[in-house]
Amino acid sequence: MRKIIFVTGNPHKVSEATGILAPLGIEIVQNNCSYPELQEDDLTAIASFGAKWAANKLNCEVMVDDSGIFIEELGGFPGPYSAYVAKTLGNERILKLMEKISKRSAALKCVIGYCRPGEEAVVFSGEVKGKIATSIRGSLGFGYDPIFEVDEVTFGEMGDEEKNSISHRYRALVKFAGWLKEGR
Repeated sequence: MRKIIFVTGNPHKVSEATGILAPLGIEIVQNNCSYPELQEDDLTAIASFGAKWAANKLNCEVMVDDSGIFIEELGGFPGPYSAYVAKTLGNERILKLMEKISKRSAALKCVIGYCRPGEEAVVFSGEVKGKIATSIRGSLGFGYDPIFEVDEVTFGEMGDEEKNSISHRYRALVKFAGWLKEGR
């Protein structure tokens, strides 16, 4: 079985990746060695840099995930700073920022970066469009799931199977899996 190290501190991301890649005979192993994160507005640049850095540090093939929520009326904020904003502001304060805004369009974006030692990184992106809910709904998932709504249902109200069939991470992982199937 092929082993790919997933450099992340988030076990939820590892679980999603395992569900998609295990049927291809790929074992996903979590490593939370962390990597220097570029202060960039572009998820692709961040994931590419992180994958290359981690592959060379760990001397094995790795994948990283850089994801974010991009709220249209807030100029794409928090975007690549989503993890930091989630920790410092949280969903309640995001809703407070949005309380007088009627246009609530948002997108969740994910970029998977993959790299082998001494090579250039390859990236795979996924996106799902939705909107910011008016209240926190649901206790499932993690991060922005309870306030990100698709077809009037938040990700926090969806079970894993439903969410993972449409999520931004699912879409990026499916592209990655297709690339791996080609014998990469």
